[in-house]
Amino acid sequence: MALLFLGKDPNTNGDNCPTVWVDERSADLVVQGWKADENTETECLTVGHIPDSEAVIRIPARMVPLIRKACDEAEQRSTVQ
Repeated sequence: MALLFLGKDPNTNGDNCPTVWVDERSADLVVQGWKADENTETECLTVGHIPDSEAVIRIPARMVPLIRKACDEAEQRSTVQ
């Protein structure tokens, strides 16, 4: 797997912070974020189960430009339009 690094949370010191990549082969977004707190997970569970293979994460709003950039990159790489 080859990941294209797009950026980290701009308001952190660069360590242990939310980060976004695009998988260069599948065009999937790969996101590192803060683990959701119990209240957030409880709210998410109102629409369905969270499988053990999935996680609820929180990405700060200030990262919207990076997420947008990642979405654009993924769309360009994807065969799904």
